[in-house]
Amino acid sequence: MKVVETPLDGVIIFEPKVFGDHRGWFFESFNALNFKKAVGHEVRFVQDNHSRSGRGVLRGIHFQYGGAAQGKLVRSTSGEIFDVAVDLRRSSPTFGHWTGVYLSAENKRQLWVPAGFGHAFIVTSEIAEVQYKVDAYWSPDHERSLRWDDSNVGIEWPDVGDVQLSDKDRQAPGLNVLSEQGVLFD
Repeated sequence: MKVVETPLDGVIIFEPKVFGDHRGWFFESFNALNFKKAVGHEVRFVQDNHSRSGRGVLRGIHFQYGGAAQGKLVRSTSGEIFDVAVDLRRSSPTFGHWTGVYLSAENKRQLWVPAGFGHAFIVTSEIAEVQYKVDAYWSPDHERSLRWDDSNVGIEWPDVGDVQLSDKDRQAPGLNVLSEQGVLFD
């Protein structure tokens, strides 16, 4: 497994070594020892999530704060997405910065988005299935969203035509409001 650092400290891209022949292919999608070595500490995943979405669906920018903060290991098992992490740690030199990577069934990359970051993706193929492991259970009382097009963050989303959002994501506040609400990370 190749580990690729990103401009945001702690956010990591994993590129698997794929073994293929006339029968198809095989790769190791997760190895706890290698993962621990890459992220610098042991992570205990407690839940796997799976979504299916059409082109232009944008999910996020989601995060959980406080004791319910989540780390996510994300991959696309069908189709392609542009996956984004936003640094929500106020004391970080990259607070409010973002990084993005294309994850697809073809490239088999995974993105580790640790606690302290917002996460979102937009579907760039006709359909995509996204699977991700999380290290904390879903907590609706601690769940928040950051506005997907907040000019203070300035994510450069790929052009996919009409962007489709949930009502919750459409009404999400910007970074300044979330900071005033005290739901970001120190």
